[in-house]
Amino acid sequence: MDLTLKNATLFGECDERHADIGISGGKIVAIESSLSDDGETIDVGGRLAVPGFVESHIHLDKTCILDRCSSDEGTLDEAIREVSAAKKAFTVEDIRERAVRTLEKSVLQGTTRMRAHLEVDPVIGMKGIEAVLPLIDEYSWAIDLEICVFPQEGLLNNPGTDELMIEALRRGARVVGGCPYTDTDPRGQIERVFEMAREFDVDIDFHLDFDTNPEGMTVGDVCDLTEKCAYGGRVAIGHVSKLSALPKEKFAETSTRLANAGVAVTVLPSTDLYLMGADRDHDIVRGVAPAHRLVEGGVNCALSTNNVLNPFTPFGDCSMVRMANLYANIAQIGTETGLRQCLDLVTHRPARLMRMADYGIRVGNPADIVVLECQSGVSAVQELAVPLYGFKRGRRTFSREAGRLHRPQGKENK
Repeated sequence: MDLTLKNATLFGECDERHADIGISGGKIVAIESSLSDDGETIDVGGRLAVPGFVESHIHLDKTCILDRCSSDEGTLDEAIREVSAAKKAFTVEDIRERAVRTLEKSVLQGTTRMRAHLEVDPVIGMKGIEAVLPLIDEYSWAIDLEICVFPQEGLLNNPGTDELMIEALRRGARVVGGCPYTDTDPRGQIERVFEMAREFDVDIDFHLDFDTNPEGMTVGDVCDLTEKCAYGGRVAIGHVSKLSALPKEKFAETSTRLANAGVAVTVLPSTDLYLMGADRDHDIVRGVAPAHRLVEGGVNCALSTNNVLNPFTPFGDCSMVRMANLYANIAQIGTETGLRQCLDLVTHRPARLMRMADYGIRVGNPADIVVLECQSGVSAVQELAVPLYGFKRGRRTFSREAGRLHRPQGKENK
């Protein structure tokens, strides 16, 4: 074997177990209790091995722009307005530099697969696509990157955007998205996105229902068209913060509708918590869709970062463990089962959302593995466990030393 990870605690979809992981030719070839030490060996000392974090919704084209934007109101309208003004000065080189910065942070935090949402319109043109598309090959040694093209500022009401989305799909975008709440005809935009998806045989990922007013939801439109087009399992919707405002009966009805249609939900805790309720001066809502309750209703869900250091989210270190911990705090989850599920929401569940058949620590799969400074999935979320090692197809992509105390002489542990 090329590499053996000894004494690991494996984080699986249903359980955790202790074993050695044997890697050869970039793949996992053995998972046994005691493998031979031929080849390179790393003893991880019982630490948790996860199959790499999956970032299913992030914006690499507008990351790291706080130095050129304001974020005084903390509202969605302000964020759209500020970024719309800033992107007029974006260049391909500028987008690339910022995207690389965030991409490398993500790798160092243990992310091994990512879906980047890139916007096109007559103002930004194809600059985001031209900047990020080459990174798919350039960073394939560390991360699998796919692009979702979408119209941030409307489609039907923004002439020229449709043609740019088609061009992006022709150039290599593998997912098509939408932002119906910014269009004069939300249902019309949803229909047009489904038409594009079917024409190019790509998956769909919408930004949807992004406020805390339960009226005017478009979830039903997406479910209708998912069923009509036989696209179950190939559609995701992000944000959907309106779900947080639904009474119990209506929420259950909507959850069942999503589950039956095969529409997945990506919750974006950091952005949604920051932007929702900013117009209130008391009794401020959280505005974060309850992913754990959706899962209970049979809906596949994921947690993701969305934005980093811009008016939509003026903070972020690209840590998916932090996102799981933040969601657990917001949703008031403290049980072992619930905390473990939070880690599933940044690993196995987003992998399923992105239809990754080769994901997971299983024999025959690519050796995409991250070792965390903890002993279990529960402690990973509770303690914001630090990633110590990362491997992509069996090759080490990053490492950091575990923290240690430097005691004065004579104060060593007895």
